[in-house]
Amino acid sequence: MDVKPEVNGGVKEEKHNRPPPVIDGPTNPMVTPLLNDLYQFTMAYAYWKAGKHKERAVFDLYFRKNPFGGEYTVFAGLEECIRFIANFKLSKEEIAFVRESLSPTCEDAFFDYLEGIDCSDVEVYAIAEGSVVFPKIPLMRVEGPVAVVQLLETPYVNLINYASLVTTNAARHRFVAGKSKLLLEFGLRRAQGPDGGIGASRYCYMGGFDATSNCAAGKIFGIPLRGTHSHAFVSSFMGTDEIIDKSLKSHDGSQVCEDFVGASQTWLSKIKRLSILKGVFGETNQSELAAFISYALAFPDNFLALVDTYDVMKSGVPNFCAVALALNDLGYKARGIRLDSGDLAYLSCETRKFFQTIETEFAIPGFGKTGITASNDLNEETLDALNKQGHEVDAFGIGTYLVTCYAQAALGCVFKLVEINNQPRIKLSEDVSKVSIPCKKRSFRLYGKEGYALLDIMSGENEPPPKVGERILCRHPFNESKRAYVVPQRVEELLKCYWPGTTDKKREELPTLEQNRERVGKQLEQMRPDHMRRLNPTPYKVSVTAKLYDFIHFLWLNEAPVGELQ
Repeated sequence: MDVKPEVNGGVKEEKHNRPPPVIDGPTNPMVTPLLNDLYQFTMAYAYWKAGKHKERAVFDLYFRKNPFGGEYTVFAGLEECIRFIANFKLSKEEIAFVRESLSPTCEDAFFDYLEGIDCSDVEVYAIAEGSVVFPKIPLMRVEGPVAVVQLLETPYVNLINYASLVTTNAARHRFVAGKSKLLLEFGLRRAQGPDGGIGASRYCYMGGFDATSNCAAGKIFGIPLRGTHSHAFVSSFMGTDEIIDKSLKSHDGSQVCEDFVGASQTWLSKIKRLSILKGVFGETNQSELAAFISYALAFPDNFLALVDTYDVMKSGVPNFCAVALALNDLGYKARGIRLDSGDLAYLSCETRKFFQTIETEFAIPGFGKTGITASNDLNEETLDALNKQGHEVDAFGIGTYLVTCYAQAALGCVFKLVEINNQPRIKLSEDVSKVSIPCKKRSFRLYGKEGYALLDIMSGENEPPPKVGERILCRHPFNESKRAYVVPQRVEELLKCYWPGTTDKKREELPTLEQNRERVGKQLEQMRPDHMRRLNPTPYKVSVTAKLYDFIHFLWLNEAPVGELQ
């Protein structure tokens, strides 16, 4: 049934008088028009065969439920979507493959059509990347010829789904860890393939992590790199006699220590003689000491040692301190230690006491604050547990649970037709959460007196927008009893034009990764604490205007078949 909604009204055609903007292609060269489900091409052919392929369609990309049992999501992946659409073009080889994959009854003229299509007649409106977003609100609205836009569905859902999921996961880890802790992404070796590893590093950095171990991501995106050595490096040494070049020049270059090995051993002996540390350790592992000395000789200005290869308190920490003190004599400051096993809360506290004892007994200013990094399959829950137990960890290296999004496999983005030829469409379901919200819409975020976001509201495209200081009725899209009046103190329109095609509409510039990272932090600060908490967070309200509510239910009744009882 064709219904013209009062909420949407007529649509003015824009003048097509500009060439599309020139934008670099996707970061991953595998992102091409063939990164698609076969049924997108079968539908494109069926649209073409029916003469519908040029009909103007509007699709919404959104998700239905926040991940990880939380009440917020961070939107990511928009830049890659715009890079993709800006360079969308099927090559002759790709068209030949599509021809082979479709039925032999498909007409040759369709493949001529595929050769000529691009996205110059497509428009993309989106929420800014790095924004906090919520279910049902369109993250992106894509308008254009229905056959072309249909070919964007799978790539867009793919590019948004994991990016938003892992950015949200990173943001949740940052929230639990707190602003003062250094968060390091160490997930490359456990990520789902090379693309998963590169994407995880990029979007974890956007979500609030400070650095990555992933060299490729560091090169491509400019993300700071961190990393020292593994247990293999420590266990590869048998003793200090393996160290050939024992000399080390001081930090200022004014002197040379000819026997840095001996200097480290002397400091170890001094530490052992401290009465306050009697009973803490006896003889340390000398092969571990050799490994630490060797690493310090290689990186005197960046010495950070993994101390749990043999025993943290009886060997690793004392050996580290001996080498760190020898470095201190030459003007270098050791970075710290890494704990990769054991009771991290207890060991970090004992290590801190040990460092503070060294500072006091040997009058080494600042040694008590030497860095402590923890790793070992950390996740949101273990960070929360460490906070409750009390710990002295300064930095966390997090990998598997972060990059694989172990707690939830996918965000569940969908791409639904909401309008074609100015006629709104709706997708019905017995599951109300899967009923789509029809027609081309605008979305707004309303803020209260305290500066926090109160709710998001959708309206028909041509409805007057909410205004500051004016009361507006906000309704749940499907539950008639859930409604509230709101007097917003600030109104933010969410959807902006990021790809105007050849229209003369203003295009939003794509921010840098650093700008997106800053946006994530600022957006999370604008959320009420009860929406952010880990346990039983307060649901954030997503609503529609009264006019759009009435229209949804009017269209629902018109499209739902009427049963007959006999």
